[in-house]
Amino acid sequence: MARIDDADGTEREGKDAKRPAYFVQSLERGLSIIKAFDESRPNLTSTEVAKITGLDRAAARRFLLTLVDLGYVVTDGRLYALRPRVLELGYAYLSSLSLPDVALPHMEQLVAEVHESCSLGVLDGDEVVFVARVPTKRLMSVPIMVGSRFPAYATSMGRILLAGLDGDAFEDYLARVTLEPFTRRTVTDPAKLRSLVERTRAQGWGIVDQELDDGSRSVAVPIHDASGRVVAALNVSMFAGRGTTQSMRDFLPAINNTARQIEADLRPSARGQDIGLIG
Repeated sequence: MARIDDADGTEREGKDAKRPAYFVQSLERGLSIIKAFDESRPNLTSTEVAKITGLDRAAARRFLLTLVDLGYVVTDGRLYALRPRVLELGYAYLSSLSLPDVALPHMEQLVAEVHESCSLGVLDGDEVVFVARVPTKRLMSVPIMVGSRFPAYATSMGRILLAGLDGDAFEDYLARVTLEPFTRRTVTDPAKLRSLVERTRAQGWGIVDQELDDGSRSVAVPIHDASGRVVAALNVSMFAGRGTTQSMRDFLPAINNTARQIEADLRPSARGQDIGLIG
């Protein structure tokens, strides 16, 4: 069986040996260590990290200790956790975009007008990634941060971004995605999702009513680049108790106006047409 020496001194075989010659498996492994931590697993032992990543315990421990030395992970000797410095990795991407900077002033004006939270998202693989957010100044608000990720099929911004895909790309998405129910309202039938995405594409907006979590609704519209390609989605979200789906439709003139203002500001940017899907 073919073997390839990796940059960290290990050997690869089997399917890993088919990687391109430039592929650095140690980098892939280091990133998999970071991705092992999430909201439900903020603290992990090296054994748990090894199980999640598929690495042996000794290798997992070496990577963890290296990340500790680099300041991305902290440990008490047994448990490991991410440090705030890991946010630098995501911020490097976000700060390279002009889109959030351009959109935020307009989003703030929109929130002041509708008195509900506003978010901007892009498609990363099969998920929506929030790249900008302006929460409403209310005591109770949904704890969504820049960098938060959600399944595209269960969110209004996701439906908009899926509607922006070409036919083949969307069919590929439907073929690979697992439509899991988050609430009793979540659409899990591929045919129904296809119909909803087609409707979203035709009408230019989409509403999701308590499909990701009970008690919240959102309406979203697309953000286009100069060529007309959908590069992002803009939404307004609210607690279900504050209004109906009709209330969400009432926000559409203001949201569409904000989207057009963002698009107008993006056009003079030399990089405007490079802002888009990152998956």
